[in-house]
Amino acid sequence: MKMLLFDFRESEKEFFETRDFKDIDITFIEAPLNEDTELTEEQLSETDVLCVFVSSTLTADILGRFKNLRIIATRSTGYNHIDLMYCTKNNIAVFNVEHYGEDAVAQYTTGLMITLVRKLLPAYLGMNESKLNPSLYEGRTLQNLTIGIIGCGAIGSSVAKTANFFGMRILVNTYMKNPTVSDFVEYVDLDKLLRESDIITLHIPYTPEVYHIISSKEFDKMKQGVYIINTARGELIDIVALYENLISGKVKGAALDVLECEYLSVNNDNLADEIRDSDGRCIASALLTQKLLDMDNVIITPHIAYNTKESVNYLLEETFNNIRDFSKGMHTNQVC
Repeated sequence: MKMLLFDFRESEKEFFETRDFKDIDITFIEAPLNEDTELTEEQLSETDVLCVFVSSTLTADILGRFKNLRIIATRSTGYNHIDLMYCTKNNIAVFNVEHYGEDAVAQYTTGLMITLVRKLLPAYLGMNESKLNPSLYEGRTLQNLTIGIIGCGAIGSSVAKTANFFGMRILVNTYMKNPTVSDFVEYVDLDKLLRESDIITLHIPYTPEVYHIISSKEFDKMKQGVYIINTARGELIDIVALYENLISGKVKGAALDVLECEYLSVNNDNLADEIRDSDGRCIASALLTQKLLDMDNVIITPHIAYNTKESVNYLLEETFNNIRDFSKGMHTNQVC
């Protein structure tokens, strides 16, 4: 099989250097696959497999350029960057990877929580500017705070266990109770979680039904001085509403590892020309991201919560297992 592997990173080289892929002819491409990607006629006519990350955008127009495509393997759990309807109509199998990086994301979330509550970022920036005034960086002790966890799967439950270790009160909103944490969490509806939490962290997958699950009316219900953490998907939070509540002081701090339209270049001088979005949603998100980056109570990182050596290797291992299973007639982790 011939594969084009997009979004190839330096950290993935060791995986390929230590494994045998004689059955797959792989071409490595560092950039994501999108409308501007230039490929040869040979690549478009002979590629059997596309291997991508969520930074690639696989629309019907892009996929229609490939003449003999059989498999799309995304190195992620989410797959809303792939046009599944087109794939179903054209008999293209799509595979994802479930349950990767759970401990890594939970640990990263904890790190963001401590960084926000103890004001590590403004303290660090203040030291760089010789503002040596400890009173500016007064934080809170975690055992006196209530954390609200939206979603209690593998990641949410791991965050709950860490919060329990710190002695925090833990509110959980989830469609299914998790027996591994039921002894020390309170299962509540979303309104109660919003009203009573000092820290709110999101750990649910993105579907159209939960688009902007945290928006203006949800912020209105929150405590004054709440902290917001999102390591799930950017589409879960209305970034305009978040910005407004940061400006007003309702939200004391925010940590975002994911953003809506996160792979757009917010520093591009030709932003309006680059972003092809008829309703302007991505333009607004990209411009607001620049404003958020200028705030010392906001932490934005480039979708790296999962990004440990162990998680990356697991992603790659499972991706190639999915492809080999398919060639043997099995359908492990097949989305469509």
